[in-house]
Amino acid sequence: MTTHSGRHFLQIPGPTNVPDRVLRAMSAPTIDHRGPEFAALVRELLPALGPVFGTERPVVIYPSSGTGAWEAALVNTLSPGDRVLASETGHFATLWAKLATGLGLDVELIPGDWRHGADPDAIADRLAADEEHAIKAVCVVHNETSTGVTSRVPAVRAAMDAEAHPALLLVDTISSLASIDYRHDEWGVDVTVAGSQKGLMLPPGLGFNAVSAKALAAHADARLPRSYWDWTPILDANASGAFPYTPATNLLFGLREALAMLNEEGLPAVFARHQRHGAATRAAVRAWGLEVLCADEREHSGSLTAVLLPNGHDADEVRRVILERFDMSLGSGLGRLAGTVFRIGHLGHFNDLTLAGTLSGVQMGLQLAGVPTKPGGVEAALELLREAGE
Repeated sequence: MTTHSGRHFLQIPGPTNVPDRVLRAMSAPTIDHRGPEFAALVRELLPALGPVFGTERPVVIYPSSGTGAWEAALVNTLSPGDRVLASETGHFATLWAKLATGLGLDVELIPGDWRHGADPDAIADRLAADEEHAIKAVCVVHNETSTGVTSRVPAVRAAMDAEAHPALLLVDTISSLASIDYRHDEWGVDVTVAGSQKGLMLPPGLGFNAVSAKALAAHADARLPRSYWDWTPILDANASGAFPYTPATNLLFGLREALAMLNEEGLPAVFARHQRHGAATRAAVRAWGLEVLCADEREHSGSLTAVLLPNGHDADEVRRVILERFDMSLGSGLGRLAGTVFRIGHLGHFNDLTLAGTLSGVQMGLQLAGVPTKPGGVEAALELLREAGE
């Protein structure tokens, strides 16, 4: 095994690099999760989460992965046999639909090519045909981590409103929250799903549901089995600064510090930074003569870029070369994209110089792996970053 000096470049699209400040916060001694110090932490944290989700409504925190938060969104709002409409925008949208099917829901998956986001017109057509309102929820992945495509959630909401359809809107923001502009209340989202390990700059281990008044009303009648995921005991306990079971105490210390960092930078600046890094990465990819997987200029992700390799070239081989030579991890192609794309994560605790180093490693790795590229990708990215800073 090769020994490397310096820090490992973790440039997968999550889990992301954890800032030293957050690591130090999590290293605090464990405290009594039923004591007054913990209650004060919870009362501080819950309101501070609201602006990140763009909501004044409750945000439920679970000791879980994002997959757990997926399940929580479904079991708290739906009943066995309910019909769910989802869009096949990539690997994770497909997994969420599979999870819903496993829970006993009737899932209709709108086919997609994995290069575009959820199609508002296709959703409108399905809802218009649903005259009996059998569809109870529409599930959308805001930022598809497997493809680098960001769905236009406001357009989906507008399509639903245009059809006057009462379905709930459930949105996965696992790789977009605190990285890409998102507005739970303003966009009329009913349940927002999130995880700790990407834009929130924490290790994996926390899942989130932001919950609308409409979703809480549906929760009262929902009949899918739930216990651990049940919103009611969590919200009741949160009112007194507690949880109904043992929470991930030290991750919550880290969350408090991460929220402080986001507040110090300011969310508009955070979103602008991610968009700038996404644009610079795409400039590099195009200068190399390669193709960005996302095919719609309106849907490019600020969190990650998926790079499509020419036929006959193995993306996993490129990743292997880059890891062995330059100690940098890139995201693999998932599902139907296996071996054809690699993914560059540029989200979370990240700056211009980190991006420059990342793209330099990618450029050298492509050359060493024998992928035909043009020179100048890094220079194209740097030029964009310079212009953005003027």
